[in-house]
Amino acid sequence: MLYPERFSNLPAHAWPRLRALLDVHTGGGPLIQMTIGEPKHAFPAWVTDVISQNAAGFNRYPPNDGSPELRSAIAGWIDRRYGVSMDADTEVMALNGTREGLYNAVMAVCPETKNGEKPAILMPNPFYQVYMIGAISGGADPIMVPATAQTGHLPDYHALPEEVLRRTTAAFICSPANPQGAVADRDYWTRLIDLAETYDFKIFADECYSEIYRDTPPTGAMEMVQALGTDRNRVAIFHSLSKRSNLPGLRSGFVASGPDTIREIKQLRNYAGAPLPLPLQQAAAAVWSDEVHVEENRKLYQEKYELADRILGNVPGYMRPDAGFFLWLPVEDDEEAAVKLWRETGVKVLPGGYLAQDVNGENPGKTYIRVALVAPKEETARGLELIRDCLYSA
Repeated sequence: MLYPERFSNLPAHAWPRLRALLDVHTGGGPLIQMTIGEPKHAFPAWVTDVISQNAAGFNRYPPNDGSPELRSAIAGWIDRRYGVSMDADTEVMALNGTREGLYNAVMAVCPETKNGEKPAILMPNPFYQVYMIGAISGGADPIMVPATAQTGHLPDYHALPEEVLRRTTAAFICSPANPQGAVADRDYWTRLIDLAETYDFKIFADECYSEIYRDTPPTGAMEMVQALGTDRNRVAIFHSLSKRSNLPGLRSGFVASGPDTIREIKQLRNYAGAPLPLPLQQAAAAVWSDEVHVEENRKLYQEKYELADRILGNVPGYMRPDAGFFLWLPVEDDEEAAVKLWRETGVKVLPGGYLAQDVNGENPGKTYIRVALVAPKEETARGLELIRDCLYSA
C-alpha cells in the first residue's frame, strides 16, 4: 500500500514527544500542568444561554464563510480594536479556529512558483507548528528564521539572502509571539511591510494573543496597513476567541484581509471548509461584541505576570513577557530540565526545542522551557515557586 512522501520526514509532534519523555517517570508531587496553552479562566456564563436559545439552528447547514451576524460582529470588533473599518461581506471570513486558516493560507493565496523557482514561506523559529505543515502542503520550502534574544525574539527577515527573498511568497509572523511573549512594534511592522512590498510577498499575521497584555495593547498588522496606505490584500490577520475569551472549544476564529485575498481563501473553503454550527456562530457573535469579560480576563493574567516577576525576577536571563500567557525560561538543556521538574516536583513544562526545528545544527529552543500561566493564580504561584526552587536555586 502506497502513502505520500511529502510528510514522511516530519519530526514527531510536541505532545507525543512530551509524553514519551515524561511518562516513563513518576511525578514528584501533585500534578501542576504548565505545558499546554489551554485557558482555564471561566468563559462568560451567558455563552451557554445563547447556544441554547439558538439550538434550532443545529438542523440547518451553516453558511460556509460565517453568518452575516458573526461577520458583522467581527468587523465591528476590528473597528473598535484597531480603528480599521472592514467590509463584513468581502474582507472578513469566519474560521473553525485559526489553525484551519493558518494551514490553508498558503494553498489558497500563494502561487506554485515565483521567478521560476520553488516558493519559500518564511516563519519564526521557534514557531506554531502549523506554519511549517501549511508551507509543505502548499508545495513551498519552509524557511525557519531564528527568533532569539539577539533579534528581540522576533524573526529578522531582512537578514535573509536575496536568493531566498526573491522566491518568498509569504511570511508568517506571530505577535504577541508564542512562546516568547514579544510584541512587534510599529517600527517592526513598518519594516516588515516594506520588505513584503519590495519582494512582493504576503504577510500572515497570527494575532491570537493580542488581547492578553501587560499595559499597552499590541499594535496590529491591519492597523499598520491602514497607517502606511498599504494594499490590504498584502496582509491577512488571524484572530481567535480561544485566548481572548477562554473559549478554545468553541472553535471560533476569523481571517480578515483585502477582498481579493479573502475571495481566494473563500474559494478553497467552499470545497474543504468545516463551518461552525449556527448556534455556535450566534454565540461567537455575542462574544466578539462584548469586552467586559475580556477586560476581566486580562486582569487575571496581569496578576500572574506580577507573580512571575516576583518569583522569577532574579533568575538570570528571565524575560518579562510583554503579552501572551507563556514564560520562556532559560535552562541549560530543555529536556533535562523538564524531566528534573517532573520527577522532583510534579510540575510539567514543555521543552523549548519541541517548538522549534534544527537549522544548521542549532535549535533555538533547546536552552529554554515554555511555561503556561493558564492555571488559577494560587496553582500558578505554587508551580512557579517549584520551578524556581528546583531549577534556579543556588
